[in-house]
Amino acid sequence: MARERKFSTDELYHATERILLKHGYEGFSFSLLAEQLDISRGAIYKYFDNREELITNYMLYEMKLFLEELKIIEEYHSFDEKFTFLLELIFKNSTVPQMIEIGRRVPINENNKVKENIGQLENLHLDMYKHLQGFIDLGRQEQKLKASIPDSLILGIIFQSIMIPNHFGISPSEWVQSIKEILCHGMLKND
Repeated sequence: MARERKFSTDELYHATERILLKHGYEGFSFSLLAEQLDISRGAIYKYFDNREELITNYMLYEMKLFLEELKIIEEYHSFDEKFTFLLELIFKNSTVPQMIEIGRRVPINENNKVKENIGQLENLHLDMYKHLQGFIDLGRQEQKLKASIPDSLILGIIFQSIMIPNHFGISPSEWVQSIKEILCHGMLKND
């Protein structure tokens, strides 16, 4: 009997991400994952009961990494510095919106681990907004943000800016700077 090839959590999650991005939730299977990792399906079943459990574990892993990076926002002092950092972080993690959409398709079934993971994801999502509330508060304090616009709309527009396609291959730094310009000052020329 052949020995089972060892694989790391990072390898497992990177392969999971590649398959999810290519095939979506519906096309994701342990067979594809096992093939990518050059292991048996049984090796995956040693750790996860089903694909929902694996996918929600992967999403928790990614969300925790994102939050660790997001905490660095506290090291910046002005709203402009924090805003630039946030935009760069969002664009660095450009697959997040696709993963969120995939996550919405994961059914909450009778698997307690899946239910627990989804509950943890919701808590981490709230934690993310707590970190960003300081950013919003500073923007209002520095009178950079209009008081009439709800916090959730401001954050929603910032996070949705990643969905704008860059069809013409503008450099990432110029792209982020241009989006920041539009978000801060609009696209209309003030005469």
